[in-house]
Amino acid sequence: MGQVLKKILIKLLWVGVVFLGITVISFWVIHLAPGSPTDLQTTLNPEAGVEARLQLEKLYGLDQPLHVQYAGWLKRLVHLDFGQSMSGDHRPVWDKIKERLPLTFGMNVASLILTLLIAVPIGVAAAWWRGGAFDKISTVIVFIGFAMPGFWLALLLMLWLGISWPILPISGLTSMGFSAMSGPEQWWDVTKHLILPIFIYTSGSWAGMSRFMRSSMLEVLRQDYIMTARAKGLSSRVVLFKHALRNALMPVITILGLSVPALIGGSVIIESIFALPGLGQLFYQAVMARDYPLIMGSLVLGAVLTLAGNLLADVGYGLADPRIRVGRGRGR
Repeated sequence: MGQVLKKILIKLLWVGVVFLGITVISFWVIHLAPGSPTDLQTTLNPEAGVEARLQLEKLYGLDQPLHVQYAGWLKRLVHLDFGQSMSGDHRPVWDKIKERLPLTFGMNVASLILTLLIAVPIGVAAAWWRGGAFDKISTVIVFIGFAMPGFWLALLLMLWLGISWPILPISGLTSMGFSAMSGPEQWWDVTKHLILPIFIYTSGSWAGMSRFMRSSMLEVLRQDYIMTARAKGLSSRVVLFKHALRNALMPVITILGLSVPALIGGSVIIESIFALPGLGQLFYQAVMARDYPLIMGSLVLGAVLTLAGNLLADVGYGLADPRIRVGRGRGR
């Protein structure tokens, strides 16, 4: 138990150091971009001169040195205060983020689940029947998926399914008259608006994950313990699902851990194309407005998701490989 607690403590300390480094670099980089919140707020106002700009800089604390600004931001962050937004309605940053978090999180979780349900069986089947018809057909489909840009596929589907054959809505989250609909009708209306975005999310990730699953499964099937299991007369089902699949899932777990940060970064393009009020659209609007507190709030959330993804990957390793749970250092 002492060794386990020690490892957890070291891991948490390392996560803290990495998180601090991410915030320092992010805070410095966003201030390197040309323009500032005060420039954007005074440029379109002919009555706002240099004095008004200086007053805004003093109000937002932008007249202070960069390290002083960062220290003040970090002090507020310790109290879970992301500050006030510098654009729009100047509401608290966290209020803006938590309004849009459920939509982005829900779409990405649904996409990850669909990706696993599609990619893992395809990768396993392609490896088991290597060189067969299924393997060749899936390889062609996967390469097409690799070569097809997500934004291009989104525009193509919007043209086909939204304009030429108006089957699915192509913009927004709800239809007109949404408030007058019944509960099931509202649920179905939101679902129809999310079918295309979730499909685009899934199409951009299942191809790569199925290739990783196939390569990992082929590597596992060459191992000596698989040959021994076959020599003992075990059925193909037992060899595949009990002995091979668990070990082949290790690279997939790594990819899933690295996919968690895409909850924000990968949603910028899709949410902008489909006009969805999610975190990606909010982050894009914050960058365009040079809204430093809102940008940092989004980046902090992305950093937390990145580190959480790594921790979840470690936990997944332990669930998939009993040797990691017990401790590989035992017996050394």
